[in-house]
Amino acid sequence: MQSSDNDGRDRECNIVKESATAYGTRPFDGYTTEDYFALPDEQKVELIDGVFYNMASPGVAHQGISMSMSVQFGNYISKKGGECRVLAGPIDVQLDCDDKTMLVPDIIVVCDADKLKKDRIMGAPDFAAEIVSPSSRKRDYVIKTAKYSEAGVREYWIIDPERERVLVYDFEGDSVPAIYGIDEKIPVRIFSGELLIDFPDSI
Repeated sequence: MQSSDNDGRDRECNIVKESATAYGTRPFDGYTTEDYFALPDEQKVELIDGVFYNMASPGVAHQGISMSMSVQFGNYISKKGGECRVLAGPIDVQLDCDDKTMLVPDIIVVCDADKLKKDRIMGAPDFAAEIVSPSSRKRDYVIKTAKYSEAGVREYWIIDPERERVLVYDFEGDSVPAIYGIDEKIPVRIFSGELLIDFPDSI
């Protein structure tokens, strides 16, 4: 592993990409899902466009938010008799259905049963949420926003406990994100705003 500072802007750790040219093989073209599944179980990473990114273990606030959201989504879907499924991480999402990206969102909602495979989600979920940690900030705000938008995710939330705010991207509608305080009740757009998510006071 090697840490990349990039003038202080990017402190995320990427697995070193070693050129294969010196060994007489084809040039290195990035890691694949085959490499991802070959890693030890205890090595928690995401694969984005052929690059591995380390994932920190979730803290108490992170877990509280994840559990609270999952329960509220689950209760709403059950009450409405819907066919959507809410899943909390870690869950592998092969977002582009290619072999270069495998994300591990904190929370997803999938309404197409054909995307639910035995060991992963194949394709874009309808809803994705990421709970920001210091090590994931640039990834969640920049890299994943672009990936989710390009892949066809309908709604994406960036939940930032440190800044006490939530950015809500409605990729089917608004071109800019809506910004909420973490103490507000936030409407879920894929459910036409009927579901209001209320975060725990103990964050």
